[in-house]
This record gives sequence, structure tokens and C-alpha cells, in this order.
Amino acid sequence: MLRFLLRRTLGAVVILFLLSIVAFLLFFGVPRDPALLMCGKTCNPDSIANIHHVLGLDKSIPEQYWIFLHNLLLGSDRFDQGPCPAPCFGYSYHTNELVWATLMDRLPTTVSLTLGAAVCFLIVGLGTGLLAAWRRGTLIDKAATGGAMIVSSLQIYFLGPLALAILVYQTHWFDKPAYNEFTQDPGTWFSGLIIPWVVLSTIFAAQYTRMSRSSMIEQLQEEHVRTARAKGMSRRYVFFRYAWRGSLIPIVTIFGIDLGSLLGGAIITEFTFSLPGLGQLAVQAVSFSDLPLLLGVMLFSASMILLFNIVVDAAYAFIDPRVRLS
Repeated sequence: MLRFLLRRTLGAVVILFLLSIVAFLLFFGVPRDPALLMCGKTCNPDSIANIHHVLGLDKSIPEQYWIFLHNLLLGSDRFDQGPCPAPCFGYSYHTNELVWATLMDRLPTTVSLTLGAAVCFLIVGLGTGLLAAWRRGTLIDKAATGGAMIVSSLQIYFLGPLALAILVYQTHWFDKPAYNEFTQDPGTWFSGLIIPWVVLSTIFAAQYTRMSRSSMIEQLQEEHVRTARAKGMSRRYVFFRYAWRGSLIPIVTIFGIDLGSLLGGAIITEFTFSLPGLGQLAVQAVSFSDLPLLLGVMLFSASMILLFNIVVDAAYAFIDPRVRLS
């Protein structure tokens, strides 16, 4: 297990290194001069030259990338705004604040949204999929699969405003979605995120319903399941003891990718409900051409996806004993 984790970790480091090169080229490949974005409306040639020197833009591309990598890993004290500890993405062009501090300030909102939605769509999606597989061919199966197909065709930017219009502005059953610190008031935290959780989890629940149903039906056709049935074991015992664990393999794979992507920023949901998370931060970075902030969000999101992929691969051996890590 340790050898496997070390190998996957080294692979993730290599991928992040390659991603940093791509991000760096995109950062400095923008047609507009980053110095003009930082300088604002009161620019003059001296201030632009000073910003070029601070950012290392007066050096060659390889030297610039080395400075970028050095700042990212070891930090920098060359910025006029003050020292930038590692991991240093620099200072935001728009707010003049440390990018890493801004990411950490927005992260709790995205974590709360992601984990709450994940719990919802796992419970509903897996539960409905297993029920459909258990009652295969019946009205329950047809209703579950048909409903999943209809819901999966919907989009968050349609469900979000619809939920706000009905549940908040017309019926007044819920307050307007907002993020509040869990440690300060758990009740307000829960009530402020319940609509975003439901909206974000609805589409994912439909997808997981279809995946879990098809995966369970496939597992029921495996030889070890048929052997267990031939030995006289009950249908319920075979269903949950043998088939269910094997059916989780593709579910866990997709879940790891989805969770990493959501943690990197549920952009549409956060933007729809005005939640101050990483997704909304990415939209703001694009709107204001805030290159350091956009670079930080992109690399942080990639890191989360890689991390969850490693965790998911390591979990295979605990879910299915047939899987061995070598």
C-alpha cells in the first residue's frame, strides 16, 4: 500500500509540474500586459518598468518560469505589497490581497457545498439505483430509470432560478441561500445551503441512479454471485454481501472525480446562488482579468482532483477484495 501511494504521489507531482508549465504559459500568453492590469489607470513608464522588474517580466521565459516555480514552492519577498509565503501565487490584481489567503478564505464555502451535495446525491442516487436493480422490470424500476433520464437532462442554471422563484420568493418556505460559518450557528449554516445542496445534488443523483442500477445488474451476472445463489444463499444476502460491494467500484471512481471537481469549484451553483466560494472566485477572476487569482484557482482545483483520485484508487482494495495494489 505504501509503495502504491508513493508511486501515485510522484505521478501526481509530475502532472502538477506539467500543469504549472501550461498555466504559466497561459498566464504570460495573455495579450494584455500584466503590468498594465496591476498598475491601474494611473500608470506611467516608471511604474510599469518597476512592476516588470518585480514580476520578473524583464527576463527570458525560462528565467520567468524559474522565478514562478521558486515563488510557488518557497515564497517570495520581492512584492511591493509585502512578503508572499509559499505557496505563493502572488497578489490579486483586483483586491491587492494574497491569492493563497483568498483561496483559503473561500474554501469553507465550497467544502460545505460540496460535502453536503455529495451526501445528498449518494444517498438518493445509490438508494434509488439499488432499489431499481432489486425490483428490476417492475413499475418501480421503470419509474426510477425514467425519472433519472428526465432529471439528468436538466441543468443547474435552470433548476437554480426555478428553485429560488418557487421555494424562496413565492412560497417563502426557505430563506435566500447564503453561507454562514458552521461553528457560529449550525442551524443557519444548514438552512442557508439546503437549496443549493438539493439543486446541485439533483442532477448528480440522477446520474448515480443510472450508474448504480446498471453496475448492480452487471454484478448480479458475475460467476461468484451465481455460485453463491447455487449454494442456497438468500437473494437478499447475495444482493448485499456479494453484488453490492463489486458494484461500487465504478461508482467510487466517478465519485472521486466528481468530488475533486466540485471541491475545485462548483462554478454554476455558486454563481447562481451568490455563494462566496472558489467557483464564484474563478468567475470574478475571469471578469477582472485577474491572472494570479485565476492561476491559483486552476492549480488548486487540479491538485484537488489528483488528490481524490489517489484516495479513490487506494480505497479499491477495501471495497473489493479481488483488487490488489501492486
